[in-house]
Amino acid sequence: MSTTVKQTIDVDVPLGAAYDQWTRFEDFPTFMEGVEEVRRTDDRHSHWRTRVAGVRREFDTEIVDRRPGERVAWRTVAGDVRQEGVVSFQSLDEAHTRVRVALEVEPHGMAEKAAHVMGVLDRRVKGDLKRFKSHVEEHAHAPGARRGPVRPGGAARAGAPETGGDTPVRPTPQEAKEAWPLPPPPDDRL
Repeated sequence: MSTTVKQTIDVDVPLGAAYDQWTRFEDFPTFMEGVEEVRRTDDRHSHWRTRVAGVRREFDTEIVDRRPGERVAWRTVAGDVRQEGVVSFQSLDEAHTRVRVALEVEPHGMAEKAAHVMGVLDRRVKGDLKRFKSHVEEHAHAPGARRGPVRPGGAARAGAPETGGDTPVRPTPQEAKEAWPLPPPPDDRL
């Protein structure tokens, strides 16, 4: 039984600043409750160390879709945590951005299952987004974010042009289906 959480928050920074700050994964412990460390292991993979309710967990994630200035999608690939998620960014105007998070988590054990039924994960994500809002509004101009695209499946398509920097790369429908177990959300949903 998995749990899906969706939360949205508006931040008082331009879209580029919100996206850049979100892609600084190493900063997650400053605004995500229970996250002790996120260490980037390569361009698409990160190692996480968390402690929630006294239980320490370590797991690895993989970015399965990154569209600069638009969205970042990930999934766990190793460890005892099973989750998939996507965060998307929508410009409201030159100085404001809507940030949407959808997260699907498979709880372990009776305590986690009970916590999920009681909405604990939903409240945690909501709190994390509030702390992200404070964090990004304070640190909106920090350098060092990863902005380049990642294609679903991680490999270049045959015949696809090479891109760099901020050029989004759209996956084919088949690539999106294979690389992202959750159906890609319509633009108006996430």
